[in-house]
Amino acid sequence: MTAKQEILQEVVIKFAGDSGDGMQLTGSQFTNNTALLGIDLATFPDFPAEIRAPIGTLPGVSGYQLRFSSDLIYTPGDECDVLVAMNAAALKVNLNALKKGGIIIVNVDGFDAKNLRLANYTDGVNPLEDHSLDNYEVIKMDVTKMTREALKDFTMGTKEKDRAKNMFVLGFLYWMYNRDMDNTIQFFKEKFSKKPEILESNIKALQAGYHYADTTETFSSRFTVSKATMQPGTYRSIMGNQALAYGLIAAADKSGLPLFLGSYPITPASDILHELSRHKNFGIKTFQAEDEIAAVTAAIGASYGGSIGVTTTSGPGMALKTEAMGLAVMLEIPLVICDIQRGGPSTGLPTKTEQSDLLQAYYGRNGECPMPVISASTPSDCFEVAFEAVRIAIQHMTPVILLSDGYIANGAEPWKFPQSNELPSIDIHFKTALESTEETFQPYLRNEKGVRPWVVPGTPGLEHRIGGLEKQDITGNISYDPDNHQKMVQIRQQKVDNIAAFVPKQTLDSGPDSGKVLVLGWGSTYGAIKTACKELQQAGHSVSHAHLRYIRPFPSNLKEIISRFEKVLIPEINNGQLIKIIRDQFLVDAKGYHKIKGVPITKGELIEAIQEML
Repeated sequence: MTAKQEILQEVVIKFAGDSGDGMQLTGSQFTNNTALLGIDLATFPDFPAEIRAPIGTLPGVSGYQLRFSSDLIYTPGDECDVLVAMNAAALKVNLNALKKGGIIIVNVDGFDAKNLRLANYTDGVNPLEDHSLDNYEVIKMDVTKMTREALKDFTMGTKEKDRAKNMFVLGFLYWMYNRDMDNTIQFFKEKFSKKPEILESNIKALQAGYHYADTTETFSSRFTVSKATMQPGTYRSIMGNQALAYGLIAAADKSGLPLFLGSYPITPASDILHELSRHKNFGIKTFQAEDEIAAVTAAIGASYGGSIGVTTTSGPGMALKTEAMGLAVMLEIPLVICDIQRGGPSTGLPTKTEQSDLLQAYYGRNGECPMPVISASTPSDCFEVAFEAVRIAIQHMTPVILLSDGYIANGAEPWKFPQSNELPSIDIHFKTALESTEETFQPYLRNEKGVRPWVVPGTPGLEHRIGGLEKQDITGNISYDPDNHQKMVQIRQQKVDNIAAFVPKQTLDSGPDSGKVLVLGWGSTYGAIKTACKELQQAGHSVSHAHLRYIRPFPSNLKEIISRFEKVLIPEINNGQLIKIIRDQFLVDAKGYHKIKGVPITKGELIEAIQEML
């Protein structure tokens, strides 16, 4: 029987299984395959918090959600069309996110008595047999058995053969969505070139899944999603942490300065360290320190020596770095602190996303300790934001906090990457000699921006002292004078405030210039806000969307934009942080929409919240 061909506008697939089932690899390979076809996509990997939770349990479920479409999309989707469930726990955790009538592909071997018990099903209850899934299309496959059969001629043990189950499922899905397997086979050849049996077993399992679907008459339909209409150019799939690393490398190249990363591993920031360590050919130096404090202070030392000092972390790590960050503010020295946020407080939800650290970035240091704060909105946006963070740090002689989060860091989307000659240069100026009016070097003598000179240690005649004690204005000598302290506090604040004149003015992402509701967002809420606002605008509602990159200082025209709307809604994946700052600075009665569940805000939730305001 020839399968019926169906054209779909978009599909949302959720891959779910035990943390050892390779769902992240399966999802990323399907994502790469999709990107190569020019189909727009957005992903949401969902990692278990435990390094190795007991196999088959609810806390051990690992997921990867992928939405792909022939239209431009900005979120990984509210609900799934297809759920791949490798065991009972994966089904139980994710069933509520599946559309009614959706497709469930299950590995029946993961629904034996042991797996059902581990997933906390009542004794004697099996969802594959009790008609609870009658509202869905259920495709049952004994993936474990068929994978073992496909690999029966291999000498590896049963445990090793079972690791290829995910590739059997991937092959099945490649058939189901009219894909070829070439890019995944090439991936295996590169990854396992020195392990021929693992290479051949993965390819064999992938092909077995594809041919099983092709030769079994149970499956009556195959689906195709057309290529999206996107701006002409060369695209690649990019994850947020990758893009951030590439942005730092590009900034180093365009400034002509060496890049130094001092970092201590922490979820979900560690991939930036991993990525940068692969690019020593660009003169990148990476240092995995013994702790967070050593990491940031090493980066400060690198900046003092004339490099771009960078440190990467998440909320708990930034808490440990705060004293050293204050030192960088006192020194007035370039430093980029990349905070990839996660759920808190304390260890909190280490693998779940949250916009948890905005108030920490704004206020979380002792004393009056201002520093610029900028935020990435999507995975590809991390490139531009990292580039901009370096520019601000160097040109304004200040530490800069770059905020991303787990959703952005691990999510993927197509990226039309720039050519090197399309990127602006980052002008720098080291002071190398005394001015004609100077008898001795004055390390805190400022230019029109309020910025002090940057001097590489050892420059003849420009020797100077650094440290955490308060500086005397102009000379940089230690000073305990109360009037001087107040003056220096105000100067440091003014220097940060001055940056507003050197960043772009705020624009609206969509909607009329004035009206009933302005939805004001920052960070990873971008996709949900953009999609919700566009849908309401198409229905004739007076709704506009503005999204912030520059959070401290705000763009100079933000107050004027806010004043043109009757109501302001600020959605955040926290308990209300930007809203406190907006109310404080602009005295507007903004309303918040807060979701703190370790997952992104959905389009549907936002539409409902905006409609209530309308």
